[in-house]
Amino acid sequence: MIQTSARLLKLLSLLQSRRFWTGGELARELEITERSVRRDVDRLRSLGYPVHAAPGIGGGYQLGAGKELPPLPLEDDEAVAVAVGLRAAATGPVKGLEEASVRALTKLEQVLPKRLRRKVSALDAVSVRLGEGGPGFDADSLAVMANACRDSEVLRFEYSSHDGTASARVVEPYRLVHTSRRWYLLAYDLDREAWRTFRVDRIQGRPRTGGRFKPRPLPAEDVAAYVSQSVSTDAYPFRARVTVHAAADTVSAQLSGVAGRIEALGPDRCVVHTGGGSLEALAFHLGFMGFDFEVHEPEELIEVLRRVAERLGRAAGRSC
Repeated sequence: MIQTSARLLKLLSLLQSRRFWTGGELARELEITERSVRRDVDRLRSLGYPVHAAPGIGGGYQLGAGKELPPLPLEDDEAVAVAVGLRAAATGPVKGLEEASVRALTKLEQVLPKRLRRKVSALDAVSVRLGEGGPGFDADSLAVMANACRDSEVLRFEYSSHDGTASARVVEPYRLVHTSRRWYLLAYDLDREAWRTFRVDRIQGRPRTGGRFKPRPLPAEDVAAYVSQSVSTDAYPFRARVTVHAAADTVSAQLSGVAGRIEALGPDRCVVHTGGGSLEALAFHLGFMGFDFEVHEPEELIEVLRRVAERLGRAAGRSC
């Protein structure tokens, strides 16, 4: 019985994660027969979950939406995680979520046990936000992009580049990647016939969806690393590759995903790929990391580092 209940929870999770599943796909994911899938679907229906089935070739299962869904019970740690996430969303960069997050948090705190309310209120009482977040963007537009990625629908939108140049884009969207400050859309640009990474806050207005497309292979297995490369190195006119004498995890703690791409070489060395608007900016950026490093490219950066070192040495001498 316990095994069956766990399988029902996994089946429900699968149905919630994607709009449509065939019986064969669910059977493979759950490692059961399609006949068992049908029985489990009937059990979910008996519990009040509206699971719709389409028979025949191309048929499958879809979880219905709406008020018919029974309430979702949360474990203690899940309830606290939701509350903390709502507080973060209330002051985050996604426009339109602030008021809704506050309303949802108020409702959640009303039903939380006293011991959990104390945990959540304690975190809120002692937490202080430092500085402003990244540029804001519309929550509805983000939802449109997320749905288009999930459902393989073409997106059309106006995009403003870093220098303010506006252009119309028609893309196949695949993934949304975010840091603590910014969100990025990884998509295949149909007009340019190339993969592109778009900053979500530079998408003007609400994107429009078009027809469906057949997904193509992603440009890299590690999507996060690919996007990091495109926004931290490829986007800049000057690029550098250096070996840093520190562990990759240690260097990662100093650099954000949009400041450089890191490859581990061993327990105490790594390669950093990064970029900048000028060689001087690169020199400052690398020196500010606080680790010893060797420059592999470009060679011109070495001369800039030498001039900066001499200037800093003169300043240190005068200070003495």
